[in-house]
Amino acid sequence: MQNNLKYFIYTFGCQMNKSDSERAAALLEKIGYIPASSEQEADLIIANMCSVRQSAVDRVLGFGKIFPGLKAKNPNLKIALTGCVLMEDFKKSDKLFDYVLPIKNLAQWLELLKEEKASQPIDRENADCSYLKMEPKYANKFSVLIPISNGCNNFCTYCAVPYTRGGLVCRDCKDILEEIEKAVKNGAKEIWLLGQNVNDYNCGRVSFAKLLEMINDLPGNFWIRFTSPHPKNFSDEMIAAIARCQKVTPYLSLPIQSGDNEMLKRMNRPYTVDGYKTLVQKIKKAFYSQRQGLEREVALTTDIIVGYPKETKNQFEETAKLMDNVKYDMAYIAQYSPRPGTVSARTPDNVSKVEKEQRWQHLTEILKRTALAKNKIFVDQVVEVLIDEQRETLILGKSRHFKTVKIKISKETAEKNFVGKFIKAKITKALPWGLEGTLVEYEDN
Repeated sequence: MQNNLKYFIYTFGCQMNKSDSERAAALLEKIGYIPASSEQEADLIIANMCSVRQSAVDRVLGFGKIFPGLKAKNPNLKIALTGCVLMEDFKKSDKLFDYVLPIKNLAQWLELLKEEKASQPIDRENADCSYLKMEPKYANKFSVLIPISNGCNNFCTYCAVPYTRGGLVCRDCKDILEEIEKAVKNGAKEIWLLGQNVNDYNCGRVSFAKLLEMINDLPGNFWIRFTSPHPKNFSDEMIAAIARCQKVTPYLSLPIQSGDNEMLKRMNRPYTVDGYKTLVQKIKKAFYSQRQGLEREVALTTDIIVGYPKETKNQFEETAKLMDNVKYDMAYIAQYSPRPGTVSARTPDNVSKVEKEQRWQHLTEILKRTALAKNKIFVDQVVEVLIDEQRETLILGKSRHFKTVKIKISKETAEKNFVGKFIKAKITKALPWGLEGTLVEYEDN
């Protein structure tokens, strides 16, 4: 490999894609590349794509429009595609890329990059965790992404993940614990456990609940978060573990997707609305009995799809009723888009874009009300915040409940570096999408 070749990674998608990019960056630097500050100065561009929604694919294709201009300036520029790649999507853009580099074949990238052009077959049948043994180059050393599994066996009818990452493979718990221990020693304050379905994790006799307990017992002052669990197998053991483990923050993403039983059945989501509500109540009860103060109030977020094929207005209204009932702190509401090869793509996308937008707006209005009401309980309370951004006389971060907190500070105080540190703030104002507060206490080092 020539010296001083520069790489640039563009990550489109979720935390798992971001984590994969961290390992790809480490590999590239190991074989002699150095990071470029922008695409303009890169000799190798990696587009790490997500196929969960059409909008994510469209961003990759839109980004690809700049490639011809970049290649005109640098004829030696090479461009590679990796991540969650559906071959149907790749065929639309194969002329944009010199390489297709499956992320699970990360160890072979050096040999592939020696070729003038290379396209590896995308293996839809098998997932692989071996590439996760490679040490990552964390983009953020105080909030660290730790994958615990790869792939998924659930085959929700709308989801491309089983077709892009293959079936579920769980990472060895010893490797996970070692990576977390090292990260905490190097200053990590927040650990994000990642998996397409974290509560399917199993390593010998170590369930996800047991893994949480093992991580909770590690020395150090750090938070534990995870995404995303599936409601279908959220066991009593897991409920007890997340409530009992004090390093696990009182924040939970619990995707519902629809509030109508017939829709859930068509989505291959094997639970009912009543069963989901019962699960929510069990989780809330467990936190109330195991935690103290504000920690008793678990912040609940969800994922919802509007405009799924054949979703009627009455079925949509059932989802709206569920949102009013559960009162989420946050919801990630997606307008349905068919993904090639999935079961739902065989059914005509018969809900219009206008109707999808109206349904999205309706749920967003409900969310604004419930999120604001949930945020008001923090007013006049002192909360712990992990700061991730500092702008002149303003610092921003996330609370243990994963609330965005904005804190004004004086010019004198702003001379200190708060990023990556825990502070305590008194909340003075609640907004639908966050909190505002004043600085009460901070680490003076």
